[in-house]
Amino acid sequence: MSAGALLDGPAPRRAARARHGAAAAWRRVRPALLVALPLVLAVAALWFAVAGWSAARDDDRIAALEAGRDRPVDPDARPALLTARIGFLAARDRLGETEPLLDALDRAGAVREAARARYVIGNARMRQAFALIGRGDLDKAAPQVTLARQDYRRALQARPEFWDAKYNLDVASRLVRDYPEFDRKTGDELRAEPKAIWTDIPGQPRGGP
Repeated sequence: MSAGALLDGPAPRRAARARHGAAAAWRRVRPALLVALPLVLAVAALWFAVAGWSAARDDDRIAALEAGRDRPVDPDARPALLTARIGFLAARDRLGETEPLLDALDRAGAVREAARARYVIGNARMRQAFALIGRGDLDKAAPQVTLARQDYRRALQARPEFWDAKYNLDVASRLVRDYPEFDRKTGDELRAEPKAIWTDIPGQPRGGP
């Protein structure tokens, strides 16, 4: 077979037809692309503008909540905003209102934010428990300590390195271990003992409750 036959065989002809078809296709779609490209760029620019505005608005709401100014938050909000709202509610002992927000964090897979939220809720329960202990109401204090321990444990399951949650879990566990009368004593029986309880507790947890 001659060199000319090789150059003029089926394969080169197929390659030439493919190049010709690609060029024809480009000529057909090129006008439409030139028309669509500005529209695509405009939509992209609008999307980035809306996203930036939304992020800035969320940052303002987070700052307001952290400053103690109430702001409503939808369950589908960003995890950082949900966490800030949970912190605001927990600081005011409005723990029932935190449940749908905490569920939203779990659904979103926001592990770090959910761990932080549970830590904050646990601290709120411990504050309530300490206040009840101070009034000698162990019957009401014990469930709060138990719930706080559960919150700290769940925070640690998500973030084993969460040192503050470990520390506060130890405080809550010592209360139950060192004072089993939590489940037995009430009212007048404890009125002379709160100072002993507070003295033996290993200090207030760093950063809470």
